[in-house]
Parts: sequence; structure tokens; C-alpha cells
Amino acid sequence: MQKRTILVVGYDGAELIDIACVTSSLDIANRIGADPPYRVVLASPGGRDITCDSGLRVAAETSLERFNDPVDTLLVSGGLGHEEAAASQRLVGHVRRLAALARRVASVCTGSTVLAEAGLLAGRRATTHWMYAERLADRYPDVLVDPEPIYIRDGNLATSGGVTSALDLTLAFIEEDHGPALARGVALGTVAYLQRPGGQSQMSMFVARRTTGDLLVRRVSDHTVSHLDDDLSTGALARFAGVSERHLSRLFLTHLGQTPAQYVRRVRTEAAAQLLVSTGLPLTAVARRCGLGSTETLRQAFLDRYAVPPSRYRRVHGSAVAAVS
Repeated sequence: MQKRTILVVGYDGAELIDIACVTSSLDIANRIGADPPYRVVLASPGGRDITCDSGLRVAAETSLERFNDPVDTLLVSGGLGHEEAAASQRLVGHVRRLAALARRVASVCTGSTVLAEAGLLAGRRATTHWMYAERLADRYPDVLVDPEPIYIRDGNLATSGGVTSALDLTLAFIEEDHGPALARGVALGTVAYLQRPGGQSQMSMFVARRTTGDLLVRRVSDHTVSHLDDDLSTGALARFAGVSERHLSRLFLTHLGQTPAQYVRRVRTEAAAQLLVSTGLPLTAVARRCGLGSTETLRQAFLDRYAVPPSRYRRVHGSAVAAVS
């Protein structure tokens, strides 16, 4: 039986999770019925074992330089060693060579640096781990870097955000190759809570609201999350905080990178997403409970944030949760 060859590029300083999320998910796909099955190959410079950034050693199966088999998907891992890997003309040259032969080209996390160095992301929209997005944009101004999504598809090129987003990208590939049923089966096998859409943010409101050290911003964000259906206009939030609207906006931009209005819309949309997959509430009730008012406002918020309408989000992700429970 002909197999789909997935060539994973590793190097010293690669992140083990970046590699394992991909390889383990594809192995589960094979076990539960991928047809044709995947052939997963880990390649490294010179075919040498690689020392991951955690210190663990992983044996490569082949030499990157000598690999000439047909490639379905070329995927470059990320990790703390990504800049050194991108500085290797030999490694980058062979990534460029193999990319020209592959149906799909992808990167996990900071593996995008290698793709950018190879010129494969020029004029393309791409993402990377949010901590390294600014550095990638500064170093490669011809790349349209978007630090928000967990992964981005641009033609036959795909880039993903930090670490476990490798699982989300791999699930998307499995769904593309074999359909949603097999992808959901792999999600269950990996005990993933749900298969997240690529447009979902790397930093959800539940993480972002706790990353700021500014007590006033935290107090306002906590109030926002617990009073979704209240008046959360910038004026109302400023009155709650006892500061001017201008000062509150300046604080939010400094500590959260967005205006109070943008933050409120994001919080309400993510809360609505949680309700859609965890309850059977009708869309009108979800919109009302989250302070979005109408189903049309809810729909537009989901299209802006997740690139899918709320009904489809519930159909895809609600079924995965129901299967888990």
C-alpha cells in the first residue's frame, strides 16, 4: 500500500514536544484506519542523533542531505536551536530543495524561522510562537507575521504557534487527508479537549488576564469576565476603575496590547465559544448571556475571531466534546 511520507526535520535544540505531537498523532491515525497510512520519517543534518532542548537525545532515521524519496509533507520542528539551524546554509538549502518536491510544507513553533530563511514565507501570512513573533517580523520584513492564531494555512504552506499547537495543525492535516471522523478519533486518542480551529488565539482570555502585573488592569479584566452581560463600555469600565477613559485605554494597550473594547469583545467571544461546546443553549441565549446581544453580533464576532460561524463551531467542536464525555 502506498504511504504518505511525512518528513520531520529535527536539529540540535529542537523541542521534543514539537516532534512528538506530530509523530504520535500520525501514528494514532495509522492505528485507527488512515488509508493510505502515514510514513513518518525524522531527518537531521548528517543523519545524526539530535539533542533536544530538554537534553533528551532522539535518533534520526535518515540524513536530510541524502533524502530523495517522494515527500507528501515537509515539516520543520521548532525549538531553542531554531536560529542556529537557520544559520546553517546546508540545512536551509536542503529544506528549500525538499520543499519544492512536497505537496505541503509546514513548521511548528519557531521552525518558521528556518522556512523564512529559506525564502519560503516571503509574501506569505505566517505565525510562530507568540514570544518570538516580533523577532521573526523584524528579521524577515517580507513575511506577514501574525502572532495571534494557533496556526495559519496559506496555500500549501502552514505555520503554527507554540509547542502544543503542533497537535492542532496535525489534526487539521489528518482531517484534510482522511476526513473529520478520523481527526476526531485521533483527538480522542490524544485526550485533546477539542480540536481547535486555526484562528483561535494562542493566548486565550483565561491566560492573558493573569499575565499582567498591573493590579488595576487585572481588577478590570476580572470584573469583565464575571459580568459579561453588564455594560462593559470603556466609559463604564473607567468609572468602575475610578480612572479616565484615556488612562484606562493607555493601561490596556500597555499591558494587554489591546483597547478595553477589543478586550471585552475577545472575552465575550471566547466565553461564547465555551458555552457553545459545553451546553445546548440556543444561539440567542448564548449571545445574550455573553453580552453580545444578538445572534448577528455573535456570528460576526466568531467570523472575526475563528473564521467560522458559531453554528459550525458548535457542530465540529461540540461533537468532539460530547464524544469525550
